Amino acid sequence: MTHRRLVILLVAALALAVPLSLLAGRVWIDPLAPDTRNAAVILLQLRLPRAVLALVVGAALGMAGAAMQGYLRNPLADAGLFGVAPGAALGAVLSFWTGYAASLWLLPVFALLGAAGAMALLALIAGRDGGIALFTMAGLMISSLAGAITSLAISLSPTPFAMSEIVTWLMGSLADRSWREVEIAAPLSLAGMGILLLGGRGLDALALGDAAARSLGLEPRKLQAVMIAGIGLTVGASVAVAGVIGFVGLMVPHLVRPLTDRRPSMLLVPSALAGALLLLVADMGCRVLPLAGGELRLGIALSLLGAPFFLALLLRMRGGHM
Repeated sequence: MTHRRLVILLVAALALAVPLSLLAGRVWIDPLAPDTRNAAVILLQLRLPRAVLALVVGAALGMAGAAMQGYLRNPLADAGLFGVAPGAALGAVLSFWTGYAASLWLLPVFALLGAAGAMALLALIAGRDGGIALFTMAGLMISSLAGAITSLAISLSPTPFAMSEIVTWLMGSLADRSWREVEIAAPLSLAGMGILLLGGRGLDALALGDAAARSLGLEPRKLQAVMIAGIGLTVGASVAVAGVIGFVGLMVPHLVRPLTDRRPSMLLVPSALAGALLLLVADMGCRVLPLAGGELRLGIALSLLGAPFFLALLLRMRGGHM
């Protein structure tokens, strides 16, 4: 399948999924019965911003995952490996721990500062001439450190309410989100995706090997900066508004890659579209799934999908089919 046909197919799927997501929920809206009680409020104030946010967050995480797999040349790489997502989560947890999350804007600000801190630490450790191996190990160290501090913050929560809020937020969800979260996530995510697209040619060159990439004029230091900035913005913005939502960046590139020519640059846009579609459909499923305790958290739902998917990838690699 050509790149253009794949993009058109994904856009068409999104065009069908978006209206359906607006109609689906605990209260189903019949488009043939416009007099449904509070239909306008439900559509414009509740479901439309949630659908837009699902598109933005899904596209950001999908493209970030494809970029990271191309940069590390590892099909099991995920954007969380950089330490940016755990750093953003730590920042948000600290806002709950200190009580600043009560302010409308301070939770995403704390999360973005956590992502920026992880990015700065990653650049500092990896250095200007650090190779991909050092870059990966630095990301793993930052992820581990951020996770440990997050666990410490939870265990030392000042109140049971703060602990409950932290744990709930870490599960990841788009419930109760409004246009405010869209205004935060959209510009940052679009900027991050734009930066990642600029690094597409560098990823293609890197796929040929380090020596060939250098002979083609690739500057590893510049590409590393592009990856840090692009993934930091996309993942940081997503975690800031939706909490921790995993496996999107791992699953989406694998689902799309067989339909492309396997060049990393040709995988970025389809992965963004497929990520948006996956998150939109998954969020719609969380809304309509009947649960006695309330709505299923989006992060939990994607983990239930992602864990078997990851296991299948490992088994395929073990069998030598990748």
